[in-house]
Amino acid sequence: MPKLQVAVIGLGRLGLACAEDLIDESELALAGVVRRPGSLGPLPGRLQRFPVASHVSELEGVRAALVCVPAYAVLGVARELLQARIPVVECACFEGQALKAHHAALDEAADNHRVAAVVGAGWDPGVLPLLRSTFEMLIPRGQTVFHRHPGLSLHHTAAVAGVRGVKGALAGEYRGDDGTSQHYVYVELERGAELAQVQAAIAADPLFAGEVTQVFQVADLSELEGEEGLGVVLDRRGSATHGPHQSLLFEARFDLIAFSARVMLDAARKLPGLRRGAHRYALGL
Repeated sequence: MPKLQVAVIGLGRLGLACAEDLIDESELALAGVVRRPGSLGPLPGRLQRFPVASHVSELEGVRAALVCVPAYAVLGVARELLQARIPVVECACFEGQALKAHHAALDEAADNHRVAAVVGAGWDPGVLPLLRSTFEMLIPRGQTVFHRHPGLSLHHTAAVAGVRGVKGALAGEYRGDDGTSQHYVYVELERGAELAQVQAAIAADPLFAGEVTQVFQVADLSELEGEEGLGVVLDRRGSATHGPHQSLLFEARFDLIAFSARVMLDAARKLPGLRRGAHRYALGL
């Protein structure tokens, strides 16, 4: 089966990540990149052999497009592509009523021109709301706590680093919606040290007394300290009136651009099987 020919619209960080990922795809192929007229020089690295154009009509065989322009320009660019009967994938970051209006406008345009579009194919909107809804489905009664960009707590880090068996430590401190402190502690252990003993020592430290503390063991703390990207913690705590109190914890550090590009490519693979109109991204789309 021939690969779906995909154009990348815009070559910022997201567009570059999408274009590079397309090179290694088994179901998709990079048809070319659309850039502003003043930025039509040769593409970088492995992308040099692919065409670059100032308009999608200058590229041959385009069957789908990934819209990787700033959020304020997404609607106009996507509408033009849909008018040309080119299915689109976008991941513009809007919230609340602005997000609903954006999706409604793209749904109307896609339906009018009888093509499909996938909206919100990124991290948020995209994967994060799916994680939250899954947690809330599994634990229907409870509280969800979410944090971005964990902050480094030097005082708590130093305290953990002094615990016997700890080679190195990194402590993130978060403030919950109710104002209480929560700590996420990453430890690199000395050879032969037991995580359970370290966890008990941290829990017994007055600095952590009465506060929620999660301790995670890592193989190499230097990799964690040097990581660039987004850190998130999604914590769902049950409040059932009977039975055990259940909880779910999702903790991650990642490159937001790389994740968004992978989600957009996943959405592009599904475009040929979608009916006309705009579809919100979902794993089982």
